[in-house]
Amino acid sequence: MGFLIRLAITAVALWVATLIVPGVEVSGRNGGNTVFTLIVVALVFGVVNAVLKPLIKVFGCVFYLLTLGLFALVVNALLFLLTDWIAGLLKLPFHVDGFWAAFWGAIVVSVVSWLISVAVPDRLEER
Repeated sequence: MGFLIRLAITAVALWVATLIVPGVEVSGRNGGNTVFTLIVVALVFGVVNAVLKPLIKVFGCVFYLLTLGLFALVVNALLFLLTDWIAGLLKLPFHVDGFWAAFWGAIVVSVVSWLISVAVPDRLEER
């Protein structure tokens, strides 16, 4: 259940990024297609972050320390661009136009995901 909630939160955050950030687009034919695309892209984004981000943190920890964590913003943008590339391979109508769109898109997705996660718990509290 927690996985589905996280997936939905990421899909909503991606949708908000498409509304706010110029250069981050979902060009679905209709509403249902757009929702499906956002869910699949959220899944791809989650897998990319789950697999690559820990590896990058381990091997790039010196850069994280030297830049006081600002390197994380660049890593997030590059992972967002990688998600765009994988979406292209899967023929999904999700597009990110360059590094800066990915940079701001990743920030928006992170902030919106965090805000929604604060309001919606991952699990029901056990009694």
